[in-house]
Amino acid sequence: MQEATPPSTARRPAGEGTATRTGADLGPEGSAAAAGFVRYVDALAVGAQDCPLPGSGGTRARFDALSAVARDDLAVARLVEGHLDAAAILAELGQEPVVLGQYWAVWAAEPPGPGLTATRTGDGWVLDGLKQYCSGAHTCTHALVTARAEDGRRLFAVGTAASDGAAASADGPGCHPVPGTWPAIGMAGSDSPDVRFTHVPATPVGEVEAYLRRPGFHHGGVGVAACWLGGAEAVARVLYERAARRADLFTDAHTGAVDLRLHAARTVLDRAADEIDADPLDETGTAALRALRVRALVAETCAEVLDRVGRATGAGPLCRDAGHARAAADLAVYVRQHHAERDLAALGELVARGDGDGAGR
Repeated sequence: MQEATPPSTARRPAGEGTATRTGADLGPEGSAAAAGFVRYVDALAVGAQDCPLPGSGGTRARFDALSAVARDDLAVARLVEGHLDAAAILAELGQEPVVLGQYWAVWAAEPPGPGLTATRTGDGWVLDGLKQYCSGAHTCTHALVTARAEDGRRLFAVGTAASDGAAASADGPGCHPVPGTWPAIGMAGSDSPDVRFTHVPATPVGEVEAYLRRPGFHHGGVGVAACWLGGAEAVARVLYERAARRADLFTDAHTGAVDLRLHAARTVLDRAADEIDADPLDETGTAALRALRVRALVAETCAEVLDRVGRATGAGPLCRDAGHARAAADLAVYVRQHHAERDLAALGELVARGDGDGAGR
């Protein structure tokens, strides 16, 4: 269980881990996102005060760090968020911390389909099946993966195809990214293909359903929203630049509306961080309600920013500014981790049931 003041993400035994990797070693054709991910994670080893664990008293700094990466590159932020979330999960569930030279992911998406199965053998657990949306599949050396076992859904730690610097034969045991399963334009740099698991040795992390039952599950969901918000701020940049260059009533109106939405979302995110620090173990039972509210508000903010920036600036930035076009496409994809009406229905159910702080009733 996570302590009230959990340890820093920099808690790594000296001298352990693999050699630092470079962009040339990582991802499809040494992608820029993979290289940026590695640089950030390696810097974190000596600067973790900038990104403490959620509930440690520095959650605002954690969310600010995630937003800052997202403002620079949302695909990199997706990979960094996965690594930092894995570090938080391992700490909360009482596992050994990540070490320098490891690059972690959390592969927990469970869309319709057979997914992964976990089998206990005489030599330990093994995983078989197909896992979808595995961000950093060619880059990360380790992953936390959800799988179905006879006794329920469990979380496991595995070494990936990238852990030894070279993928084994796609026909043999191991976990192998499936070619052609991530043809995305938006969030292309997140490298999120399907991964095929064949008799992959796995270490259980926590008990059955521990991944979902822990308070940090909801705290981590707010961290994802911090990335979305940073992405929205990146998209808004061209609008602010246009407003600064020319006096135009309609541009100013869109700029004011976007600023209002971003300011409100940032204020709510800051409040959520303070509430997480005040109640890291969710003794008040408000973590789920908080996460659903923050994620819904930030998702709506992202949608309005994308719409207003497009209406105010026209097609020009999307057609002639590669950085803006990529930021807009990335945000449109990433924010779909919010499940729209499904998540709003879940929020409404909590409110109707009387869970949480009762605000608005």
